[in-house]
Amino acid sequence: MSPGIRRKIIWLLAIAIVILVIFLPGYTKLQELKDKNSQLQARIEQIKLENARLENEILRIQQDPLYREEIIRQKLGVVRKGEVVYKIEPEE
Repeated sequence: MSPGIRRKIIWLLAIAIVILVIFLPGYTKLQELKDKNSQLQARIEQIKLENARLENEILRIQQDPLYREEIIRQKLGVVRKGEVVYKIEPEE
């Protein structure tokens, strides 16, 4: 191999190494940000679905008096006038 070709190969390798050193960290960071963005987009979709479910729950509570009564009885322990409540505790 002639000295001129060897010198050109060394220069090309040096330039390639410099380019890698300059651009590789940025490319790596870009990939990390893309992955993070994908994760956040998936989380946004989950939250949107949960929001829709909760909005439907609110509408049902507002529009369905029987469902509202069931929720009040379960969450607050409210009973109707004249009802007797039995609490069964498990044996130890």
